Amino acid sequence: MLKGSVKQKLFLMISVLILVSVSAATILSDRSYRNDLIAQSTQSTRQLLEQLSINLDTYIDELFRLCLSPYYNKRVMEQLESTPATAAERLNKQRIIEDYILEREQLTNLFVLIDCRHEPQKIDLEFMEWLGENEIPFSLIFTKIDKISKGRLQENLKVYQTKLLESWEELPPILLSSSEKKEGRDKILNYIDEINKSL
Repeated sequence: MLKGSVKQKLFLMISVLILVSVSAATILSDRSYRNDLIAQSTQSTRQLLEQLSINLDTYIDELFRLCLSPYYNKRVMEQLESTPATAAERLNKQRIIEDYILEREQLTNLFVLIDCRHEPQKIDLEFMEWLGENEIPFSLIFTKIDKISKGRLQENLKVYQTKLLESWEELPPILLSSSEKKEGRDKILNYIDEINKSL
């Protein structure tokens, strides 16, 4: 009877020791795993935020330079804000804007904004012809895409592309945007980034 009691106690002690060892190892392993996971996640998140910050600064600087550069030229701004009443005034406006573009040696791409709701306009087509003749790289941004249905948008784009192919062997890059809904913003930023990387 005594021997059985000793065996039971010994078995119980061994069981408790095994259980305590396994539990301790499990707890410590789980804690170590969680700490490693948190450390790795924190490091990855920090690296991602740093990279995004660098890219964001680059985008902002580039957009600031692209969007505000005409403001440094008073004559250009006056012409952009004016509405010529005579043929002579229209010609003068055209010459001032063209001179401004030709004098910008660091110009790598010019965005031509087109209202997607309208059919191809003669003045826009002539301006693009002039850009091609002067070897000015340009891209088209069709704006206000939120103002018409997707079906109508595709129809208008097809009409515009067909019209361009009457004079051009190859179409310029085409981007779509909506300033109100911020549609197309990421694609335009990525496009600017690709241009910068190609320089």
